[in-house]
Amino acid sequence: MSLKDEYLEKLKLQLDEWSADIDVLEAKARKAEAELRIKYEQQIEALKAKREEAKIRVGEVKESAGEAWQELKKGGDAAWENIRKAFEEARKKF
Repeated sequence: MSLKDEYLEKLKLQLDEWSADIDVLEAKARKAEAELRIKYEQQIEALKAKREEAKIRVGEVKESAGEAWQELKKGGDAAWENIRKAFEEARKKF
C-alpha cells in the first residue's frame, strides 16, 4: 500500500468516526427539550458542514496525481486538525 493509500485510509476512518459522532449527537438532540434541541441542531449542522469539507479534501487527495498529493496533504493536515477540534468541542458540549 502506498503512502497516499495509507493516508487516504486514515482520512476515511476519521470520516467514519465523525459520521458516527454526528449520529450520536442527532439521537441526543431528538431526546432534548425544545430550547436545547435547537442548539444541538445548530451544532450538528455545523459539524455536517465540516464533515463535507473533509470529504472534499479526501477527494482532492484521491484525485491528485504523482507527488502532488503530498502538497495537498501539507495544507490539508492543518484544515483536518481544525475539523477534528470542532468535533472535540462538540463532544464536550454534549
